[in-house]
Amino acid sequence: MPSLRTPTCSLVLAADDVAGLASFYGSLLAATPQAGASASHWRLPLPGGLWLDLYCPSRERPLPRQRGRLALCLQLEGGELGLRDAVQRCLELGGRCLEQPRQESFGWECWLQDLEGNSLLLLAP
Repeated sequence: MPSLRTPTCSLVLAADDVAGLASFYGSLLAATPQAGASASHWRLPLPGGLWLDLYCPSRERPLPRQRGRLALCLQLEGGELGLRDAVQRCLELGGRCLEQPRQESFGWECWLQDLEGNSLLLLAP
């Protein structure tokens, strides 16, 4: 990985199947996963100049799967129709719907889980 001269910002997500989860998010975001610093590291460009870094935790320091308070939020265009299309794509890729899509005062949202049980919020303002 080349050294960077200016700071960047990324979200870091531990994964048991790094390549599989990179493929899941790549398909969902229509982005090409990129090899990272090692065979157990993949990167995806996110809208707004952010990166999603996926890595396999060390066997000496494993990270258990859990539903926490941190979630990846992907903001979509297209209102209800755009959200429903993205939810369907997520389910086809192996994700799991936690709640049905619903309209809130700020737009349409749906809470899901990715292939490894990480929280994912799809939001269409």
